[in-house]
Amino acid sequence: MEKIEPMTIFGYEKLQAEVKYLKEVRRPQIVKDIEEALEHGDLKENAEYHAAKENQRTIDGRLQELADIIGSAKIVDPSDLEHSRISFGSTVVMTDMDSDEEVTYTIVGGCESNPDMGLISFASPLAKQLLGRKEGDEVKVQLPGGKKEFEIEEVKYQEIVFECHE
Repeated sequence: MEKIEPMTIFGYEKLQAEVKYLKEVRRPQIVKDIEEALEHGDLKENAEYHAAKENQRTIDGRLQELADIIGSAKIVDPSDLEHSRISFGSTVVMTDMDSDEEVTYTIVGGCESNPDMGLISFASPLAKQLLGRKEGDEVKVQLPGGKKEFEIEEVKYQEIVFECHE
């Protein structure tokens, strides 16, 4: 089964920018670091060489990971979707039935998630249990921290703010 990774154009461009940075800035710097370390001679006790090679492996691994994500990316414009039920790009206002606290989350792609800003991945435990629900539903969810019960107050689409600009 082909894996599909939904994301907004913002997430896709963010991944592309990271690939560009790693390929054009970080990787060439690591190659220079390796060349300089090789000039120091004996590789067995050359910490700079081993550190640079480890950095190179890390960058190469991240580039492969990004290639996989980008290869399975499906760009979705949440404004084109129906939001009468919770779906990708929906903003959900819920009340925690235990604490009476109101929480708001927007469901986004994995590479776009930022829980501190209320952006949760469609693949997160909470989002998986919310997808398809509608206003007025009471939902019991199993989360890593235990069970929670929410009442869904509002499901809507609003423009997604991905980053704080200060």
